[in-house]
Amino acid sequence: MNMTLMRENESPANGFENVESVPFSEKVYETSNLNLWYGENHALKNINLDMHQNEVTAIIGPSGCGKSTYIKTLNRMIELVPDVKTTGQIKYRNRNILDQSYKVEDLRTQVGMVFQKPNPFPKSIYDNVVYGPRIHGIKNKKVLDEIVEKSLKGAAIWDEVKDRLHENAYGLSGGQQQRLCIARCLAIEPDVILMDEPTSALDPISTLKIEELVQELKKDFSIIIVTHNMQQAARISDRTAFFLNGEVIEYSDTNTIFSNPNDKRTEDYITGRFG
Repeated sequence: MNMTLMRENESPANGFENVESVPFSEKVYETSNLNLWYGENHALKNINLDMHQNEVTAIIGPSGCGKSTYIKTLNRMIELVPDVKTTGQIKYRNRNILDQSYKVEDLRTQVGMVFQKPNPFPKSIYDNVVYGPRIHGIKNKKVLDEIVEKSLKGAAIWDEVKDRLHENAYGLSGGQQQRLCIARCLAIEPDVILMDEPTSALDPISTLKIEELVQELKKDFSIIIVTHNMQQAARISDRTAFFLNGEVIEYSDTNTIFSNPNDKRTEDYITGRFG
């Protein structure tokens, strides 16, 4: 059940301790004492964060603060970077994903990702969407057709592309390409969608469409979004974490972060004094 609908009658949380007292939905991710190094560079320092079901969690902070590094640990894409070392735990649905017995393929069928720059494959719109399902063994054309329609509708782009499914995806606008990438993510029916600055390369109209889409998608998915746009975080997220120099400075419900932050550094960042 999505408990965020109850929020207007709740008292705002005030800092770390009170976040967990708000009666939100169950935890999807629990990060405990996470540290990460790129070689000798200590990039993430003692991260403790929980993400919740059917919520949008925003991660904000200045460039180089660890936002993208953190989100890439949540589906273990960070392991593609040479000389990375981690300590601590990241539990997804109560199981530590950093345990090497956890197959990364299993994790990535549950946790999809949308990147900063739209990255459709050099294939047709149709073949982009069915790429994941085909890898997972789905061959029946009727089933694939249904997945394509459902996924493109879920990404709010079906009406724009339904008559051009077999055209190259590169013929779409930037905003359409990003929604196609979201449809490609939805096609594998994930539990969580990670978004790493998904609108930073888009125009304002396309950005608005993605933001509206995120609000719709959280009915069925848990969404974690890295954004450099604080107004965007304020508009679309339920909770916000402020990162600085590889640390979580403050994490609370979004209203509190933007209206009554506990930490002076949070206040300075959201008011534009640095960053």
